[in-house]
Amino acid sequence: MKHPRKNSIATSLLTLALGFLLSFSACAETAGTVTHLSGPLLAKKADGTSKILSLKSIVESGDLLVSEKDTYARIKFIDNSEITLKPNTQIRIDAFLFDQAKPEADSAVFSLLKGGLRALTGLVGKRGNQDSYQLKAPSATIGIRGTDYIAQVIPGADMSAGAGISGMSAGDEGGGRMTLAQAAPPGTGAGGLAPGLYVQVIDGLIQLTNKGGSQNFSAGQFGYTPSFTQPPVILPTNPGIQFTPPPSFSTSPTQQPGQGASSPASGDKKVDCEVR
Repeated sequence: MKHPRKNSIATSLLTLALGFLLSFSACAETAGTVTHLSGPLLAKKADGTSKILSLKSIVESGDLLVSEKDTYARIKFIDNSEITLKPNTQIRIDAFLFDQAKPEADSAVFSLLKGGLRALTGLVGKRGNQDSYQLKAPSATIGIRGTDYIAQVIPGADMSAGAGISGMSAGDEGGGRMTLAQAAPPGTGAGGLAPGLYVQVIDGLIQLTNKGGSQNFSAGQFGYTPSFTQPPVILPTNPGIQFTPPPSFSTSPTQQPGQGASSPASGDKKVDCEVR
């Protein structure tokens, strides 16, 4: 004799269990959440699909984030780090792993293909292996030591983009140094800046590395390298880096350059998982 009620209860329990497993899987894949947005933001997924993101949308490892011409967007990651994208920016989340109990497994690797951003680092890179955080760009790779910085890529024919993104080696060292005139010729790219990678350090320390060499930059300094084969150099003044998000982006990390460092509040909590 069958018992419909018992069968119904068993089916319901199975459905709940499957739902829990699916939500856990979604949580495990989550790298961060969109917390501020001023225009269209697209995520091109690792499986080839695309998705329009909105406030509270999650982002995952493998996503290529694309901001439109008037879009600023801030993403808060589960280690309490943040990135704020400028308009016309493309950045890929190559890998993002964070487990509170396993600092040795931390990994945050990004590829800045186009445009610019401001980044405030979180626990990844501050605990365990400091080399676990990397921002790859066409002409150099950025490593951090706990910091708040701006990076901007001005595209150009001489940037050797393929070598910069795929041929990076964090330990590469190179030969001599360029003169300032060789490093930053009169602007020939977007916004009057010469093609290449520009950085500004608001707080902390970053290291630019490519096949030409390696250079550290500390708070208040500006840096530049035009290609993956020419060493990074320190610039004496701001070459023209601009970062002006909307007033609604008034909390960290989007204060104006030179106004002092910001850091995650001690009471901040990591991003909650969303059931999808």
